Amino acid sequence: MVASAGLFRASAQINATGQDVVPVFEGWEQNGDGTFDLVFGYFNRNWEEEVDIPIGPGNGIEPGGPDRGQPTHFLPRRNRFLVRIRVPADFGKNEIVWTLTTRGKTTRAYGTLKPDYFIDDIVIMNNNGAGGAGGGNPDTIGNKPPVLKLEGETRRSIKAGQPVTLAAVATDDGKPRARAMPPPQSEGARAARGTPNSATGLRLSWFVYRGAGRVTFDPPQIEVWEDYRDGTNSPWSLGWRTPPAPADGRWVSQVTFAEPGTYVLRCLAHDGGLSAFEDVTFTVSR
Repeated sequence: MVASAGLFRASAQINATGQDVVPVFEGWEQNGDGTFDLVFGYFNRNWEEEVDIPIGPGNGIEPGGPDRGQPTHFLPRRNRFLVRIRVPADFGKNEIVWTLTTRGKTTRAYGTLKPDYFIDDIVIMNNNGAGGAGGGNPDTIGNKPPVLKLEGETRRSIKAGQPVTLAAVATDDGKPRARAMPPPQSEGARAARGTPNSATGLRLSWFVYRGAGRVTFDPPQIEVWEDYRDGTNSPWSLGWRTPPAPADGRWVSQVTFAEPGTYVLRCLAHDGGLSAFEDVTFTVSR
């Protein structure tokens, strides 16, 4: 539940910069041990501007925070299912509240166990676009998330300007089968603009989850946010096709940090419906 009536109305507007970021409660999942996960994402109203909001009064999750593992670096537009907060079986009618303040505007997302907000893998896959235009792709039945394993330490110290190798191995069950986005001007492409739709097939990307400095990846990474603009390196862009996975399932790239600071990079393996991620923290010095 999002305390911002203009969230979806604003999605029709095209603003490159200057807009705020809104937290989103995606729903809750039930775990086998009786506990629950409250799942959050966000909506950055900008199409180009990446916004940094440090942990604190302007970016806090309570109770138990302000730091509950949420991002501080916000990529453009809609970013789903990023934060999972475990709550006990007796959580009942309590709430977890994520508050974001950008450009003097404060919005909140309220995480609860209200029945209407229950989500499962089918809901997640359809919201990610794996169900195709209109949802309900039978090829998603039985899909499992990719299996992801990082190489190297999860905490590293490096110098600014020094390229660092990132390597990860990801495998998948082959569901859903690889499917390209419809080409521009096709009947399917027009339908995809009204409902979630994305290319499917195993892909892997690194992105900045926390940290305010300039970060460069080589090669450039597949976009992880819902960029519907034509001609972008985005699974939601018309005509986009998932590149073949490396023969050995090992993705290798390099990252360079321009400024000192503390950064968290997230590695995301995604099959178009479900995903797996791991985080690496970098302490960058001059």
